[in-house]
Amino acid sequence: MMIEEQEFSKKIDFKVWKRLLGFSKPYRSLMIWLVAQMIFAGLFDAVVPLFSKYAVDNIVLASRPDRLILMSIVAVLLIAAQAVNVRYMVLRAGKIEAWLPYDIRQNAFDHLQKLSLSYYDVTPVGWIMARLTSDCRRLGQTMSWNLVDLFWSGFMMLITAIFMLILDWRMALLVLVTIPLLVWISFVFQQKILHNYRQVRKYNSHITAGFNEGITGARTIKTLAAEQEMADGFGKTTSQMRNFSVRAATTAALYTPLVLMLGAIATGLVLWSGGIRMNQTGIMGMTYGTLAAFVSYAVQFFEPVRQFARVFTELNYAQASAERIFALTDTVPAISDSEQAINIYGKQEGEEGKAEWPAFAGNIEFENVSFGYENGECVLENFNLKIKAGETIALVGETGSGKTTIANLACRFYEPNQGQIRVDGIDYRDFPVMWMYSQLGYVLQEPHLFSGTIRENITYGRSDVSQEELESAARTAGAHEFIMHMDNGYDSEAGERGNRLSAGQKQLVSFARAILSNPVLFVLDEATSSVDTQTEHQIQQALSRVLEGRTSLIIAHRLSTVRHADRILVIDNGIIAEQGSHSELLKKRGYYWRLYTNQIVKGSLTE
Repeated sequence: MMIEEQEFSKKIDFKVWKRLLGFSKPYRSLMIWLVAQMIFAGLFDAVVPLFSKYAVDNIVLASRPDRLILMSIVAVLLIAAQAVNVRYMVLRAGKIEAWLPYDIRQNAFDHLQKLSLSYYDVTPVGWIMARLTSDCRRLGQTMSWNLVDLFWSGFMMLITAIFMLILDWRMALLVLVTIPLLVWISFVFQQKILHNYRQVRKYNSHITAGFNEGITGARTIKTLAAEQEMADGFGKTTSQMRNFSVRAATTAALYTPLVLMLGAIATGLVLWSGGIRMNQTGIMGMTYGTLAAFVSYAVQFFEPVRQFARVFTELNYAQASAERIFALTDTVPAISDSEQAINIYGKQEGEEGKAEWPAFAGNIEFENVSFGYENGECVLENFNLKIKAGETIALVGETGSGKTTIANLACRFYEPNQGQIRVDGIDYRDFPVMWMYSQLGYVLQEPHLFSGTIRENITYGRSDVSQEELESAARTAGAHEFIMHMDNGYDSEAGERGNRLSAGQKQLVSFARAILSNPVLFVLDEATSSVDTQTEHQIQQALSRVLEGRTSLIIAHRLSTVRHADRILVIDNGIIAEQGSHSELLKKRGYYWRLYTNQIVKGSLTE
C-alpha cells in the first residue's frame, strides 16, 4: 500500500539548514579548523599559476636557470605544507562524518521512544528505518565532505578572482562576465534537481518498507505461494525510484556540461584577447608569463565551479533527507504530560521525579468514553465501566469487538476522544504518562523478545535484579524448568525476536518479565494462547498467587483462562452485552454460555 508523505517546499529552505547546523555545534572547533584549512588549500592553489608566470618570465625567457633552484625549494616546502594540511583536513572531516549521523540518529531514536502507539499504527517500520539509516548517513556526508568542498569552492573562486583582478582587471572581467549566467542556470536547475531527489528519498522509504515486509513476512509469503506477487510489487516500487533517479542524474548531467561550457568560453576569450595583446606594448601589452597564468586561472576558476555544481546537487539531496528526518522529530506525541501534570510533578526525565509520584491503588473508571482509531470508525461510544482495586476483570467476545481497545485505553496507550478515564478517582491525564506505564505488567499474545540472553530479556529495563528474584519470577511463570534445560541456562541466547525459542517458551519468558516488574495493573492479552494445556494449567495456578491484590485485565478466547475472574465482561461491538461471574453467566444461557458450551464440545477446556 502506497502511503502519502508530507510534501515540502520546492526551494532551498534555509530554516532546514539552520536546524541542521545546530547539530554541528558540538563540533564547532572542528568546523572552524576545516574552514581555516580550506582557506590555506585555496591560497596554495591560487599561488600555483604565479609560479608558472615567474618561471616563464623570469627563468625561461630571461635565460636564468640559476633561479630555478630557489623556486623549486619554495615549491617543495609549500607542497609539503599542503600535504600536512590535507591529511588533517581529511581526519577532521572524517570525524564529523562519523559523529554527526550518530547524534542525529540518537536524537531521532530518543524521540521515537516518546511517540505514542498511534504513530506506529500508521507508520511502516521501513519508513522509520530509511530515516535512521540512509537519510542520516547522507547528512553526515554532506556536513563533512560536501560542506568542505563548498567552502573550498567558494573561497577558491573568490581568491582566484582577486588574483586575476590584481594581474589584469580587463582580462579578469572576460572570465567574471560569465557569473550572472552561471547563477541563472543554477537557479533554474535547482528546483528540478531538488524535486527529483525528494522523490528518490520518498521511494527509498517504500523500498526499505518492502524489504522489511519481505523479510519479516517470509514464512507467510511462502505459505501463500505469493513470492511472485511480492516480487512484482517490489519491482514496481524500485522502478519508480529508478525512474526518478535517472531523471535526477539526467538533470545533474545537463547542469555540469553547461558549467563546463561556460568555462571553455571564458578560457577561449582569455586566449583570444591575450593573443591580441601579446603583440601590443605599453599598458595594453601582456607578457607570456601573464597569459600563461591567466589561462591557468581561467581553467582554475571553473574547477571550483564544477565542484560547486556537484556539491549543489548533493545539498539538494541532503535537504530532502533533512526534511524527512525533521518531519519525524517534529512529530508531536499523541499522548504527553498535560500542563497540569507538569505543574504538579514537573517534567519527567528518566528516573527524575519518581519519588514525588503518588501511590496507585488500582481503581479504574471509564465514564462516557468514546474512542476511534485514526481514520477508522468509532470502536467505543459512551462506554462506562468501573474496576475496583484488586479486581480481576476478564474481557471476552468476538475479534474486533473492542476488548484490546478497552485494555489499551486503561493502560493509557491511547486516550479517549471523549469522556474521562479516572484512576483512583482522578482523570489519568492529570498524572505523568510514565507514572501510569510504571504500574503496568503487559503480556501480549505475540510477545516481543529482544536479541540477547534470556536473563537480559526477563530483567529488561532493570539492573538491580538478583538471581533469586530472577528465578522466582521464572518459576512463578513456569519458565524455570525449560530455561535450565538449555545449554547455558539463563545466559542462553534467545535469538533475534526470540527465534531460538518456541512460541510457548517466548510467552513464558514474557510472563516472567511482567511478574518481575511487580505491577499494580496486570494485563494479559491472549497470554496463554500459545502454550499447551499443561503449561496453561501451571500458569493459572501461578496467576491465582500473582494477581492477588492487583487489578488485572484478562483478554482471552480460551475461556479456561477466565473462569476464575471476579467479573467476566462479554464485549459486543464496543458495549458490555453481559457481565458477571463464570457461574452467573452460565445461568443466563446467553452469548457466554453458547461460547463456553462450544469450547467444551471441541475439547478446548480442561476440567
